[in-house]
This record gives sequence, structure tokens and C-alpha cells, in this order.
Amino acid sequence: MDTQVWKQYLPAFMEKTKQFYNGSISQGDYKSFSGFYGSYAQRGGQANMLRLRMPAGEVTKEKMIFTAEMLKKYQVSRMHFTTCQTIQLHDLQPETVCAIMGEALDAGIMIIGGGGDYPRNVMCPPLSGVQKDEYFDVLPWAQAAGDYLLNFITEKKMPRKLKVGFSNSPENITHATYRDLGFAATRQGTFDVYSAGGLGPNPCFGVKVADGVEPEMILYYIRAMWLTFLTYGNYESRLKSRTRYMQETLGGPDAYSEAYNEKLKEVFNSGEDLRIRHTDGKEVLKKGAGANLTHARVLEQKQNGLYAVSWHPIGGMPAPDTFCALSTAVEKMNDVELRLSPDETAYIINLTAKEAEQVMHITKDSAQTVFETSVSCIGASICQAGARDSQALLTACVKAVRDAAIPDKALPQIHISGCPSSCGTHQTGVIGFRGGMKRVDGKPQSGFVLYVNGCAQQGSETMGREAGTILTEKIPEFLVKLGKTVAESGLTFSEWNKENKSALDKIAAEYTA
Repeated sequence: MDTQVWKQYLPAFMEKTKQFYNGSISQGDYKSFSGFYGSYAQRGGQANMLRLRMPAGEVTKEKMIFTAEMLKKYQVSRMHFTTCQTIQLHDLQPETVCAIMGEALDAGIMIIGGGGDYPRNVMCPPLSGVQKDEYFDVLPWAQAAGDYLLNFITEKKMPRKLKVGFSNSPENITHATYRDLGFAATRQGTFDVYSAGGLGPNPCFGVKVADGVEPEMILYYIRAMWLTFLTYGNYESRLKSRTRYMQETLGGPDAYSEAYNEKLKEVFNSGEDLRIRHTDGKEVLKKGAGANLTHARVLEQKQNGLYAVSWHPIGGMPAPDTFCALSTAVEKMNDVELRLSPDETAYIINLTAKEAEQVMHITKDSAQTVFETSVSCIGASICQAGARDSQALLTACVKAVRDAAIPDKALPQIHISGCPSSCGTHQTGVIGFRGGMKRVDGKPQSGFVLYVNGCAQQGSETMGREAGTILTEKIPEFLVKLGKTVAESGLTFSEWNKENKSALDKIAAEYTA
């Protein structure tokens, strides 16, 4: 879809933003309006953030160059790779956010529908098309889904946001089996379809509503999902206006599946042709130079001689200068682009060995251990809805673990959310934290609820179990003790946790009491 058509909406945003900053409208009224534009006021109401949608997590070379130009032109000091595979720009003054919106649309980058009660960025495994063990490349289908969902932005308003995801293997990194709508790839080159799942309050795994769906037919299933949500979604209570609540409203998973398939039948009987006619993904014609490269941050692609380099800025917060330097380097490399992952890692793909070495040098600020790849939402210092500062907690934990010289793999990747919304996906991490409160001597203190043993792997999906609340200031100490205990065993955390079923709970109990 031509992003230019959305520029007609920008004058209204500029006017409403002006009113908010001069005090004419409340923060709540502004939030309900601005989400349509992918922008919200940050906590304190002194600056805005802007969400640049990157369909299926693909940041082409052109989009990298544009983003770098915006960072430099407007002196943007803070950016974030989100768990929904977008790029957020922060600390923007009113005139800046309005200017970047217009320039983004001119550059073919969508911002409309980035917030509010609209379809969000469609998610896709970051290495789709280059990953050795994938079932098939789902990227073109995810992008077709994203293009189609833009049509719903100006249709009848949905009860709440709609999140759609695709997976290319049972790794299920995009949580396709528990999104509002998920397409899970199969070995047969088809999709199994899951619906009405989601994290946050009252988390639910999706209901399998179809299997063996040919990729070119997926838009029928998306339209059926939209109609189901419009018909049965809760417009009265925002707390219950997500798709996962329809399972309960309709009487359980089987009843929901029946209701969904009735809508699917309506779509097929409407006579509307929603079959996708194009099926080809991007063919990588680039050839490697023959050199072999081995490094913890380097992955061999299925294209012979080509590599992907992982770059995980701590907390998904890349330094703008580093992003700009990477963009400058990539501009001179053929077929190279950046892919965003739901765990806030960025992958630079289609690199020769020599190019990979250059990229590794530029991104040397990347996480160096599994633990340092931990996931965090933007946190309460910026987010209006945040209860606790998840980014500050992660920074403190990384420092404590480094100071204690905890070896790699003695601690897992953890997931931190500042509030129950689960933007940090705390509910499916093996260790997760959610911002909360803990009473000490009858007084409320800053704390995080601990979740343990969640799992995203398809076929083994598990929501983390609540294991009590730990004072914020004690969490680094808890993780250091856990890491030392595991390290002394000589096992990795995964091995230790599997062999010692109650040990994690036992250590946690010292801090949750």
C-alpha cells in the first residue's frame, strides 16, 4: 500500500499534539487519539515516542539509511528495538515527531496504526529465508498479511489491538501459537492456524482453528479473524477486549473454534477473491568468498558462504551512533539488510566472512553472554502504563552478574516487563519478572513478581508459574546467587534446571519470603 495516502491524517495529529503540549487536552484524551499515529506521550508529558513499523521485522538497507538520517538530522538520543519487531524513537519534541512522521511516510515506512485499537506489526522469525533448519520461508506471506491488515485500519474500529504472527519452525520465536492470530509453518509447506491467544492478564494459548492451510489462502483466515473479533469482542470493558477473552465468552476453546469457522465459512461464501497470487520470496544471489568464520555471534546461512551476525544491545537499546555507523557500512554491501527479532536482537544478514567481521567490530557493544541477551520492555521511566523501571533493573542485573564473573550459560535469558501487559514477554521466559509491589513492615516497596519455567517451544508451550515477589533491589543479588550455584555444578542453567526440579524455587524462596 502506498504510504503517501496516509499523509492526509497528519494535520489532525499536529493540531492535537499542539493542544496537548499547551495543556488544552488531557494526557488520557491525547493517548486515545495519538495511538492511531504510532505515537504516545512519554511519562511526564514532556516528550513523545514514535513507532516505525517494520513489517515482519525486515529493515531493508533503504530503511536503515532513512532511520540513521532521522537520528542524525533530529539528534535523536534514544531508540529501542521492540518485542513486536519495530523501531521506536524516543524523547521527541512535538515539531520533531510530526516532521519524522511525514518523512517516514515519504520513505515508505508506515507509522499509522502503530498503537491504539488497530492491527499491529505482523511478526515473523528474523532469519526466515536464510535459516538452515526452517520448514520454509514465511517472510513473503507475513508481509502479504501485513499489507492486507492495513486495510482494516480505516474500517470499523476493533475492540482492541490485533496481533498476528508467523513461525517457520517449532522454535516459535514469534509465539505464533498464542497470538491473536498465528500461522505456524509445517514440514508440508502449509500453515496450522491458531487464534484467540495472548499474553498479559489472563494469558491464553491459542485455539487451533485450522490445519494444512495453503499459504496463498491465508488472507481468508485473517478476514475471518477480524469478523470474529468484531462480532464477539468486548466493546464494553477494555480489560476484556482482547481476543483471548472470547474463548471464555463463547464457552471454551471448542465453542470458539466453531464460532471462528462459521465466520470463515462466511468469508469463503462471500465470493471475494483473497487468494495471494505471488509466492516468491527474495532470492539471494550473492555468493560467499569461501572463507570460514566461527564466532558466537555468527550464524551460517543456508546460502553457502554467507553469514548472519547477531547484535543484541543491552535491553534492546542500541546507541544511535552505533546504528548510524552500521547503516553507513551496510550501504556499501550488496543484498545486506537488518532483521529484528522478538527478543530485541537484530540480525544483519547476507554477509560474506569479511563483511561479517566488519559488522562484528561495529557492533562490539553487543551482549556477550546468553544472560546479557535478556529482554526488557521500555519501562516506567518512559511508558505511561509502566509500574516499574524494567530497563533500570536489567542494567543493574547485567552489572552485578558481570562484577561477579558469572560464566556464560550459567544464567538464562530472562524476560522483564514493567507491568502486567507482558511487553517483555515475562510469562513465557524460563525466568521472568513483572513490575509490582511488595509490602515490607506493612509499607509498599518496589518489587517484581517472579515467574519461572515458561516455555515458547511449539508443542511444549508453558506459561511461567508465579513464584512470589522480590524487592527490586534484591533481584541482582538473587541472580548472582543463582548463577554461582549453577556454575559450581559444572552444568549449564538449562541442564541444572532440568536435573534439579525444585532448586530454582528453593533459591527464590530466600528472596520472596
